[in-house]
Amino acid sequence: MTVSETTTPDVAETPALTGERADLLEMLTKHRQFLRFTTRDLTDEQAGLRPTASELCLGGLIKHVTSAERNWADFIVEGPSSMPDFTAMTEADWAQRADEFRMLPGETLAGVLADYAEVARGTDELIATLPDLNATQPLPKAPWFEGDVHWSARRVLMHIMTETAQHAGHADIIRESIDGAKSMG
Repeated sequence: MTVSETTTPDVAETPALTGERADLLEMLTKHRQFLRFTTRDLTDEQAGLRPTASELCLGGLIKHVTSAERNWADFIVEGPSSMPDFTAMTEADWAQRADEFRMLPGETLAGVLADYAEVARGTDELIATLPDLNATQPLPKAPWFEGDVHWSARRVLMHIMTETAQHAGHADIIRESIDGAKSMG
Protein backbone atom coordinates (compact mmCIF):
# COMPACT_ATOMS: atom_id res chain seq x y z
CA MET A 1 0.00 0.00 0.00
CA THR A 2 1.35 3.43 -0.88
CA VAL A 3 1.20 6.47 1.33
CA SER A 4 -1.54 7.94 -0.85
CA GLU A 5 -3.67 4.85 -0.24
CA THR A 6 -3.53 5.07 3.55
CA THR A 7 -5.98 7.01 5.64
CA THR A 8 -6.41 7.60 9.34
CA PRO A 9 -9.72 7.39 11.14
CA ASP A 10 -9.51 11.06 12.17
CA VAL A 11 -9.10 12.45 8.65
CA ALA A 12 -12.14 12.67 6.45
CA GLU A 13 -11.75 12.24 2.72
CA THR A 14 -13.60 14.97 0.88
CA PRO A 15 -13.25 16.51 -2.53
CA ALA A 16 -10.77 19.37 -2.76
CA LEU A 17 -12.60 22.45 -1.61
CA THR A 18 -11.94 26.12 -2.09
CA GLY A 19 -13.42 29.33 -0.77
CA GLU A 20 -15.99 29.38 1.97
CA ARG A 21 -16.45 25.62 2.17
CA ALA A 22 -12.70 25.10 2.52
CA ASP A 23 -12.62 27.72 5.28
CA LEU A 24 -15.53 26.12 7.14
CA LEU A 25 -13.97 22.67 6.91
CA GLU A 26 -10.52 23.92 7.94
CA MET A 27 -11.85 25.65 11.06
CA LEU A 28 -14.02 22.71 12.07
CA THR A 29 -11.13 20.30 11.54
CA LYS A 30 -8.84 22.49 13.66
CA HIS A 31 -11.24 22.61 16.61
CA ARG A 32 -11.99 18.88 16.38
CA GLN A 33 -8.25 18.20 16.56
CA PHE A 34 -7.89 20.39 19.67
CA LEU A 35 -10.71 18.44 21.31
CA ARG A 36 -9.30 15.02 20.38
CA PHE A 37 -5.79 16.07 21.42
CA THR A 38 -6.93 16.52 25.02
CA THR A 39 -7.44 12.75 25.25
CA ARG A 40 -3.97 11.72 24.05
CA ASP A 41 -2.38 8.93 26.09
CA LEU A 42 -5.31 8.60 28.48
CA THR A 43 -6.87 5.40 29.75
CA ASP A 44 -10.60 4.75 29.60
CA GLU A 45 -10.76 5.38 33.34
CA GLN A 46 -9.02 8.76 33.00
CA ALA A 47 -11.36 9.73 30.14
CA GLY A 48 -14.27 9.24 32.55
CA LEU A 49 -12.80 11.26 35.44
CA ARG A 50 -14.51 14.43 36.64
CA PRO A 51 -11.60 16.28 38.29
CA THR A 52 -13.20 19.74 38.37
CA ALA A 53 -16.30 21.19 40.03
CA SER A 54 -18.12 20.41 36.79
CA GLU A 55 -19.74 17.06 36.09
CA LEU A 56 -17.99 16.97 32.70
CA CYS A 57 -15.40 14.37 31.72
CA LEU A 58 -13.31 14.16 28.56
CA GLY A 59 -15.05 11.10 27.16
CA GLY A 60 -18.43 12.65 27.89
CA LEU A 61 -17.50 15.92 26.20
CA ILE A 62 -16.53 14.05 23.05
CA LYS A 63 -19.75 12.03 23.22
CA HIS A 64 -21.74 15.25 23.55
CA VAL A 65 -19.94 16.99 20.68
CA THR A 66 -20.44 13.88 18.55
CA SER A 67 -24.15 13.82 19.30
CA ALA A 68 -24.54 17.55 18.75
CA GLU A 69 -22.66 17.44 15.43
CA ARG A 70 -24.69 14.44 14.25
CA ASN A 71 -27.99 16.07 15.21
CA TRP A 72 -27.17 19.44 13.66
CA ALA A 73 -25.90 17.85 10.43
CA ASP A 74 -29.15 15.88 10.25
CA PHE A 75 -31.02 19.13 10.90
CA ILE A 76 -29.37 20.75 7.86
CA VAL A 77 -30.81 18.01 5.65
CA GLU A 78 -34.05 17.01 7.40
CA GLY A 79 -35.06 20.10 9.35
CA PRO A 80 -36.52 20.22 12.86
CA SER A 81 -38.08 16.75 12.59
CA SER A 82 -34.57 15.34 13.12
CA MET A 83 -34.41 16.94 16.57
CA PRO A 84 -36.47 16.37 19.70
CA ASP A 85 -39.08 18.85 20.80
CA PHE A 86 -37.12 20.05 23.81
CA THR A 87 -40.20 21.76 25.23
CA ALA A 88 -41.93 18.37 25.57
CA MET A 89 -39.06 16.36 27.02
CA THR A 90 -39.74 14.41 30.20
CA GLU A 91 -37.45 14.00 33.19
CA ALA A 92 -36.47 10.60 31.79
CA ASP A 93 -35.60 12.20 28.44
CA TRP A 94 -33.36 14.75 30.18
CA ALA A 95 -31.70 12.00 32.23
CA GLN A 96 -30.97 10.05 29.05
CA ARG A 97 -29.56 13.20 27.44
CA ALA A 98 -27.30 13.68 30.48
CA ASP A 99 -25.72 10.28 29.75
CA GLU A 100 -24.02 11.76 26.70
CA PHE A 101 -21.89 13.86 29.05
CA ARG A 102 -20.32 10.89 30.84
CA MET A 103 -18.58 7.63 30.11
CA LEU A 104 -21.00 4.79 30.74
CA PRO A 105 -20.04 1.25 31.74
CA GLY A 106 -18.63 -0.60 28.75
CA GLU A 107 -17.76 2.55 26.79
CA THR A 108 -14.17 3.08 25.79
CA LEU A 109 -12.24 6.15 24.79
CA ALA A 110 -11.28 4.43 21.54
CA GLY A 111 -14.95 3.74 20.80
CA VAL A 112 -16.00 7.30 21.61
CA LEU A 113 -13.24 8.69 19.37
CA ALA A 114 -14.14 6.28 16.54
CA ASP A 115 -17.79 7.41 16.69
CA TYR A 116 -16.65 11.03 16.60
CA ALA A 117 -14.45 10.34 13.55
CA GLU A 118 -17.37 8.69 11.76
CA VAL A 119 -19.68 11.63 12.43
CA ALA A 120 -16.94 14.05 11.36
CA ARG A 121 -16.55 12.25 8.03
CA GLY A 122 -20.28 12.58 7.43
CA THR A 123 -20.31 16.28 8.26
CA ASP A 124 -17.26 16.90 6.09
CA GLU A 125 -19.00 15.17 3.19
CA LEU A 126 -22.08 17.31 3.81
CA ILE A 127 -19.98 20.48 3.72
CA ALA A 128 -18.45 19.37 0.43
CA THR A 129 -21.66 18.34 -1.28
CA LEU A 130 -24.48 20.44 0.14
CA PRO A 131 -26.07 22.23 -2.83
CA ASP A 132 -26.68 25.52 -1.03
CA LEU A 133 -25.21 26.87 2.21
CA ASN A 134 -28.00 29.47 2.23
CA ALA A 135 -30.75 26.85 2.53
CA THR A 136 -32.67 27.39 5.78
CA GLN A 137 -34.65 25.30 8.21
CA PRO A 138 -36.87 26.41 11.10
CA LEU A 139 -35.22 25.76 14.46
CA PRO A 140 -36.59 22.94 16.62
CA LYS A 141 -38.78 23.78 19.60
CA ALA A 142 -36.58 24.54 22.58
CA PRO A 143 -36.75 26.96 25.48
CA TRP A 144 -33.46 28.52 24.39
CA PHE A 145 -34.65 29.38 20.85
CA GLU A 146 -37.01 32.21 20.05
CA GLY A 147 -40.06 31.13 18.06
CA ASP A 148 -40.16 31.09 14.27
CA VAL A 149 -36.42 31.48 13.67
CA HIS A 150 -34.68 29.87 10.70
CA TRP A 151 -30.99 29.05 10.41
CA SER A 152 -29.10 28.59 7.18
CA ALA A 153 -26.85 25.57 6.67
CA ARG A 154 -23.94 28.00 7.00
CA ARG A 155 -25.22 29.20 10.39
CA VAL A 156 -25.66 25.63 11.60
CA LEU A 157 -22.10 24.77 10.56
CA MET A 158 -20.82 27.82 12.44
CA HIS A 159 -22.82 26.64 15.46
CA ILE A 160 -21.17 23.21 15.24
CA MET A 161 -17.76 24.93 15.14
CA THR A 162 -18.63 27.11 18.11
CA GLU A 163 -19.80 24.13 20.16
CA THR A 164 -16.66 22.18 19.27
CA ALA A 165 -14.34 25.08 20.14
CA GLN A 166 -16.14 25.80 23.41
CA HIS A 167 -15.96 22.19 24.50
CA ALA A 168 -12.33 21.89 23.42
CA GLY A 169 -11.64 24.65 25.94
CA HIS A 170 -13.56 22.78 28.62
CA ALA A 171 -11.62 19.64 27.73
CA ASP A 172 -8.29 21.44 28.04
CA ILE A 173 -9.13 22.50 31.62
CA ILE A 174 -10.28 18.99 32.52
CA ARG A 175 -7.13 17.42 31.05
CA GLU A 176 -4.88 19.82 32.91
CA SER A 177 -6.75 18.94 36.11
CA ILE A 178 -6.16 15.21 35.50
CA ASP A 179 -2.41 15.18 34.94
CA GLY A 180 -1.15 18.68 34.16
CA ALA A 181 -1.02 18.12 30.39
CA LYS A 182 -1.98 21.09 28.25
CA SER A 183 -3.07 21.37 24.66
CA MET A 184 -1.10 24.56 24.17
CA GLY A 185 1.61 26.38 26.08
